[in-house]
Amino acid sequence: MKDIEKKDRRDFLQHSILSAAGAGLAIASTTHVVVGEETDEEQDSTAEGSVTNEVDVFVAGGGAAGTIAAIQAARAGAKTLIMERNSQLGGTTTTGGMSFPGLFDAWGKQIIAGIGWELVRESVELDRGTLPDFSTVPQRHWQNQIRVNQFLYAILAEEKCRQAGVQIAYYESPQAVTKTADGWQIDCVGFGTRRRVFCKQIIDCTGGAEVVGMLGLPRLRGDETQPGSMLFQLGRANSPGRGGLQQLYVHEADSSNSRTVTAANLTGRRAVLERVRRQRSRLMHLQPEVAFRESYRIVGETVITVDDYTSGRKFDDAVCNAFYPVDLHTRTGVRPKPLEPGIVPTIPLRALIPKGSRNLIVAGRCVSSDRLANSGLRVQAPCMATGQAAAVVASLAAKNHTTPLDVPLAEIRKLLGDHGAIVPGKS
Repeated sequence: MKDIEKKDRRDFLQHSILSAAGAGLAIASTTHVVVGEETDEEQDSTAEGSVTNEVDVFVAGGGAAGTIAAIQAARAGAKTLIMERNSQLGGTTTTGGMSFPGLFDAWGKQIIAGIGWELVRESVELDRGTLPDFSTVPQRHWQNQIRVNQFLYAILAEEKCRQAGVQIAYYESPQAVTKTADGWQIDCVGFGTRRRVFCKQIIDCTGGAEVVGMLGLPRLRGDETQPGSMLFQLGRANSPGRGGLQQLYVHEADSSNSRTVTAANLTGRRAVLERVRRQRSRLMHLQPEVAFRESYRIVGETVITVDDYTSGRKFDDAVCNAFYPVDLHTRTGVRPKPLEPGIVPTIPLRALIPKGSRNLIVAGRCVSSDRLANSGLRVQAPCMATGQAAAVVASLAAKNHTTPLDVPLAEIRKLLGDHGAIVPGKS
């Protein structure tokens, strides 16, 4: 019966397309695919629209950190589900349009690699782009930034998730998180979908530590947040992976809830429309969402201070490097403060673990840090590195029935190295 229904649907679509073509509508070419062929069926449906999953690792948020975390967890053998409230992976790199992730190098050598670099490199190569020469120390930090085709990056990320065995849930968000004997029960909702996930470990990659907040654990945020950016292009076509987009600041942009995200997007789009009218120019490209820079940060077992960051402190439990100027955006613009020659900051494991928590770890811009340190830690390459590190820890914790803080550091560093990551102090 299902095969007959699929055939009827294909026949209907083909008839509709031919009818549209006959009516003079411009359809250059059409490829037919059937929804469901790419769907992971490893889930239990208990009622219409109600789904239950049992996994080892649940990744909340599919941005720069979450995408890499999900791929790494699955490659390490953990059954993994990633949940993203929007329609694609990549976050700031794709939906936000900040499609120049960095920095992966410092002072003439590569300092961040692993799965994030694999995805960036393959995106550039498939797009016939050019990678920078990391053996050359640029005069300005942004000269070794790498431009990626944001559209290609998003679908390559999905392919890598599929190849690793990651299940993806779009348009859904966690609504309640409850402790269980073996880990967590997470109740989630999307339009037409109610999902209950049982997992051993959670990786919070939401950017604002939303799961951490649901659990009542402490978070940090200043009275002021950095502006978001609405990216657009007037007058000429966007050339993905080649040139930069135009941007305008959206001050008081707040990504902590749907109401404030709505307000930021409305404000940004209104400002773009005003510019179109004022400049009498064609709008050629507009990102679907403001790219946010700052939200909540966790209070971790360790807090990275700006002094730690700018001195290049080598934490005993460092799991990855970071590199970027102290880069605080304000109403008067931004004046990056470059790091001193030879300085490469590190990120400790304990900055990824909410203080006093169990079976929970974070990655991305919500890592435990003060505001100035976070202004450098928040960019994509360090977020990717923390995503991979957090996933290694979570997968080992799930496998050994323990909590992230109790996973031996030597095991963490070895598995990171096995998956191509650059680990501070590891030869």
